[in-house]
Amino acid sequence: MSETGNASIRPMKMDDLADALSLSVTEGWNQTTDDWHFLLDNPENICIVAEIDRKVIGTATALVHSGKVAWIGMVLVNRSCRGMGIGRLLMNDIIRNLDISLNIKLDATPAGKPLYESLGFKDECQIIRMTAATVSMPGESYYNNVYETGKELLQKLVEYDKPVFGASREKVLAYLINNCFDRAFHSVTDDRIGGYVLGRKGSRFGYIGPLNADSPHIAQALLENVLHTMNGSAAAVDIHADKTALIELLEKAGFVRQREFTRMYLNKNEFPGDISKQFLISGPEFG
Repeated sequence: MSETGNASIRPMKMDDLADALSLSVTEGWNQTTDDWHFLLDNPENICIVAEIDRKVIGTATALVHSGKVAWIGMVLVNRSCRGMGIGRLLMNDIIRNLDISLNIKLDATPAGKPLYESLGFKDECQIIRMTAATVSMPGESYYNNVYETGKELLQKLVEYDKPVFGASREKVLAYLINNCFDRAFHSVTDDRIGGYVLGRKGSRFGYIGPLNADSPHIAQALLENVLHTMNGSAAAVDIHADKTALIELLEKAGFVRQREFTRMYLNKNEFPGDISKQFLISGPEFG
């Protein structure tokens, strides 16, 4: 157990999930109880809480992808306890407990970026959070070579995704297909997968992502297909800032820019993947 002042750090338990969800809801974040369960259920992951007088006042998680990449997320501190060094305490503890062979990454909010820079994290790329109070996609949805994705295609998605993301993230993809099958689509090019999109339920917005594709044309077809299924609903995406054509499509569908994230890595970026084929991420907590 680590301590700073009256605060201490310990592993997260199932009994802490209500407090963890309350922290994320208070910040206006989009996670659900299912998302928190997914992070905590895998023994490879690291999930910790900060507490004062046995009250949970902070959280942090590290989602480990196939023993290669650790994705830090859900770094939250109760507003009444900020300025006490709790965020640094959480980060130091979670980094210290990760295997030194892992490629450690995160998506930093503007508020959190100075802390991560002070810990040695370096910039990789920029990501934009966009939301739509109501998705507006008139007309019918029909695209050649775009198909609904079922659980039976999980391994093919994993094989396609691995070189694009940089490591296998089978557990995340399986969770997303199960969580929200009606946002799961893939494209077929020359009898092989040329791109896919998934999504999940959220506490505030229906979430779209990840979306990886061989080309902007395929990415647009996949995204338009999902947007048609969400017509009239609230939605959120996190899109790579260099994907300007898809940003324009999202703006036409009613999305507005909310804030930027900076993708960062600690020490060496040994598993960068292929950013040219990455369009939408799976969320700052998942990578």
